[in-house]
Amino acid sequence: MKQRGSILWLTGLSGAGKTTIAKGVAQELQKRNYLTEVLDGDIVRTYLSQGLGFSKQDRDTNVQRIGFVANLLSRNGIIAIAAVISPYRQVREELKQTTTNFIEIYVQAALAVCESRDVKGLYAKARAGQIKHFTGISDPYEEPINPDIICQTDQFTVEQCVNQVLHYLETQGLISTDFLDRS
Repeated sequence: MKQRGSILWLTGLSGAGKTTIAKGVAQELQKRNYLTEVLDGDIVRTYLSQGLGFSKQDRDTNVQRIGFVANLLSRNGIIAIAAVISPYRQVREELKQTTTNFIEIYVQAALAVCESRDVKGLYAKARAGQIKHFTGISDPYEEPINPDIICQTDQFTVEQCVNQVLHYLETQGLISTDFLDRS
């Protein structure tokens, strides 16, 4: 069975666990011999979207760029895993309509939990007015209306969330339950 490409789009507040889950899913898929690529929002912003700010237009442009790269990977048989805040619903909906096998994963955690996980102190700086346009504090986060998966990281472990994503991929026929058949 030839590998089918797909886009796993993890969206949620800073500190919700998007990158942690993305890396966990990628690791498990790689153990099963699937080709994957993780597109982390912070890293992509440094290299692909350097110079963009945090206005709505710049955030949308950043998400569109990441979506474009994810789609290139996906249509070439790679499972692209994007871990991106992507706060605005409309641009996520556009990606759903213009890509194939787009799976929206809402990585959900209470704001207080996200703040408690913030080792960089970004939430505290945003609350003190030192960071403007910070999602969840001074800028909105528009929750997905009908995501394919909701990973509640303030209620379940990383392993449980990773398994939730893998189970979904299996039930949708995007990955095999047989770990050996990848040819």
